[in-house]
Amino acid sequence: MPLLAYCAGIALILIVLWDAFETVVFPRRVTRRIRLVRYFYRVTWSLWSSAVRAFATARRQENYLSYYGPLSLPLLLGFWAAVLITGFGLLYWAPGGAVKTPERIATFGACLYFSGTTFFTLGLGDIVPNTGFARALVVLEGGMGFGFLAVVISYLPALNQSFSKREVNISLLDARAGSPPTALEILRRHMQDHAMHSLTQLLHEWERWSAELLESHLSFPVLVYFRSQHDNQSWLAALTSILDTCAFVITHLEGESVRQAQLTFAMARHAIVDLALVLHSSPLDPKADRLPPEDLDTLREFLDAGKIHFKHSADSAQRLLELRRMYEPYVYSLSLRQRLALPPWIPDMSRIDNWQISAWGTSSGFRLLGREKHRDQGHF
Repeated sequence: MPLLAYCAGIALILIVLWDAFETVVFPRRVTRRIRLVRYFYRVTWSLWSSAVRAFATARRQENYLSYYGPLSLPLLLGFWAAVLITGFGLLYWAPGGAVKTPERIATFGACLYFSGTTFFTLGLGDIVPNTGFARALVVLEGGMGFGFLAVVISYLPALNQSFSKREVNISLLDARAGSPPTALEILRRHMQDHAMHSLTQLLHEWERWSAELLESHLSFPVLVYFRSQHDNQSWLAALTSILDTCAFVITHLEGESVRQAQLTFAMARHAIVDLALVLHSSPLDPKADRLPPEDLDTLREFLDAGKIHFKHSADSAQRLLELRRMYEPYVYSLSLRQRLALPPWIPDMSRIDNWQISAWGTSSGFRLLGREKHRDQGHF
């Protein structure tokens, strides 16, 4: 029995320390299936999202889901601390007589209590180490608890900085692509008077944003649970709309934007595939076609009306479908896992942008602008 307790205690301590190192310090992606933090997020996210869907109204669900990301951090820290305290408690309890208690009997509960006071460096003194081995463990656990909490606390500013950096471009996309963002609106608003340069510049900016998203979210996967400020915006919707736009530009347009669209598509797809791999979100074919043939015809008609010329080659639609198959199964799988809506290709013409709305309503001028934007591709 003492040997089993020793082995279990050492195993719990090493598992948590390695798990915390990979989560907080290690900058590379970790694809190993057996990870304590992965099981923690899988179980708690499943419970939280299921409870929200069961008890919250459809209007309030997104708001309650947004609490999970920030709330999961203290829960994870508490979970790690509880496992470490349990591991050291087993080491104090295993030899028997390692600690001196007022009751003169060192039960496992007393050892667990002593481990907790040592980990949080309380030093109450009602239970004290009784052997040299126990004294060494006290020093080790006290130092580990202090260092563990210091490292984890330093983890929070890095998360907030990465989240804020991600959200800047998502907010900028509001007036550039609509709310939610769609490929049609991106093309209309960036190709006024056939000015391909603005579209090229936008795709270049999103190539870099996709690279930054890849690096930050592989290092800190918890960021995928941090949701955007508005219900109709998300990192997944923004990335999907950019992939949609790139796929259409590559297959239907000519000129300087095509090469940049290829580069942005490659980077954005790389980000989405690697995130799906790290989150173990297997690709799934969408239940419904996001761009059926009739919607593709409608898309072309809108662009024709906006005097945007594109190639009418026979294989354009087939090439577009092939490109979509390279990323849609991944974004669809992630949308199901994260409870995030995917954007359509063609926007709802009755909706206006988030920047035109306030808590006090929408002015008549903004309503007029919301209607006129569908007749004037320049939007402003």
